[in-house]
This record gives sequence, C-alpha cells and structure tokens, in this order.
Amino acid sequence: MCMSTWQDLRDSLADQGYVAAPDLAMALHIAIGLGRPLLLEGAAGVGKTEVARALAEARGTKLIRLQCYEGLDANHAIYEWNYQRQLLAIRAASEAGETGKAVEERLFSEDYLLQRPLLQAIRQEEPPVLLIDEIDRADEEFEAYLLEVLSDFQITIPELGTIRAKARPIVVLTSNGTRDLSDALRRRCMYAHVDYPDRQTELAILAARMPGIEAALAGQIVGFVQSLRKEELEKKPGVAEMLDFAAALSGLGINDITADPVVLQASLATLLKTQRDRANLTEEVAQLLAGQAA
Repeated sequence: MCMSTWQDLRDSLADQGYVAAPDLAMALHIAIGLGRPLLLEGAAGVGKTEVARALAEARGTKLIRLQCYEGLDANHAIYEWNYQRQLLAIRAASEAGETGKAVEERLFSEDYLLQRPLLQAIRQEEPPVLLIDEIDRADEEFEAYLLEVLSDFQITIPELGTIRAKARPIVVLTSNGTRDLSDALRRRCMYAHVDYPDRQTELAILAARMPGIEAALAGQIVGFVQSLRKEELEKKPGVAEMLDFAAALSGLGINDITADPVVLQASLATLLKTQRDRANLTEEVAQLLAGQAA
C-alpha cells in the first residue's frame, strides 16, 4: 500500500483501528523513508506494540515479533540447530553405516535449522515489520549484538555462511523505561514517546474498536478511565484495559456506569491489576469518579 505522506500513513493506521498522534505518525513515516529503526518509549499499556501490528496490517505484510526478556541470547533471537533431530539423524546414519563429511553437511543444513525472529525477518521476500518488544528487558550484551544486526541486516551462520536480507525489515523497538538504553542504540533509531491519549483521541480509539457504542456511554468510560489514571495507582490502566472495560460493560448491558455501584466495582477487574489498587479504590471513590465522568 502506498503511503506517500505521513497523513496517508496516519489514515492507514486509523483504518486498522489505531489512532496515532501526529508526532508518532510523522516519526514512523520518517523512519520508514530513511530505512531506520523506530524506538517507541512510554508507559506499559499506551499502545506501543499496537503500532507495529497496525502498521503490518496497513501494509499487508508479515509481523515478526521478538519478545525480549532478561537473559535473552543470540540463539533464541536468531537461530538454533534442532539438536533432537540431529541426534536422531546421527543414530540413523550410524545404523546405516554412514560416516564422514556427507553426514556432517546434512546435519548442518537448512533441514535442521530453527529460524528465530531476527533470522526470519531478514529472509522474507517482502519487507516485514520486525517488532523488538520491550528491548529494555534484555541485557546490555544482547543490545550490543542487536546493534550489529540492525546495522548490516545480515547474519553469519558458521555452517551455512552469511545470510543477507532479501528485503530490509521495518523495525519497531519498544521500551517501558525499566532501564536506560545505550546511546549507541538511540543514535541509530528514530524516536517517539507514546503517552496516554487525550480525551478526544481516546474517544476516537474507542469508537474505532467498538463502532456501535453509544456516545454517552463512551464519554463516561473514557472520562472514568482518565480520572482513574490521576489516582495514586501501582499500575495505571492503559488503552487496552480501557477497551476491556468498555467491552465488559457492553456485555453486561450497562448503558450508564453510575446505575449500579456493585456492577461498576466488579468491572474494575478489567482496569485495576494489583490487590493494593483494588483495595484502595473503594466503592465510594469509584462512584465519585463515575459521577464526575457522567
């Protein structure tokens, strides 16, 4: 799909249900145009990961996701050999009396290669969207290795040689800010900060995801959630939680969040995800916030 301007890109994302702020759409447009990775920072739940999903759908291309975590190493991110199949093949070759270089070459061929996300991404015929999610959870050693891959878009497998990208992936990295990222990574990336949406944007998101919702109820839901984010919470509800809240109320047939305090309190299971937050937001406080949102 042709997206010649950042406005075209923003409209394409909106068609997929993602309402992007102008600065985010512009940063993504520039990153694609320059062939550079885009680093998205912001609190958990503001929709960073959804950017990559919506972009892949808008472009009609594959989304490949690498979920980062502490201890992630190159084997799990790039490739591994299927050792179990190799052992079975060695046993079969031994029973058949096969030995030597031919057996070794067969064992370290494509048939026994397990492609992990980074290798998958550079072997696509059409440019995929490569999502490197929560890069801040990986350690600095892996981050340094990732810089090398993102610079050259090629991977060397000793037994097979160097594999170069057939089509340069569109790379989106996300970070929740749990640790500082290196200056080297930041230099190589375009950058955008994704914040909680303002009222009008969040209403647009809700309307895009639940087109049949009544305007009055949508206003109550967004107003309630935005007020809730101003409370002293361990985990503020993100956009995904807001959508779950709306879906729960709709499924319960609720048209006014102030109508039934018991139902409202029970539906907070979609918004509050720690025991302390649930305990601190009493029914009285919830009713007060609901009344202000109505």
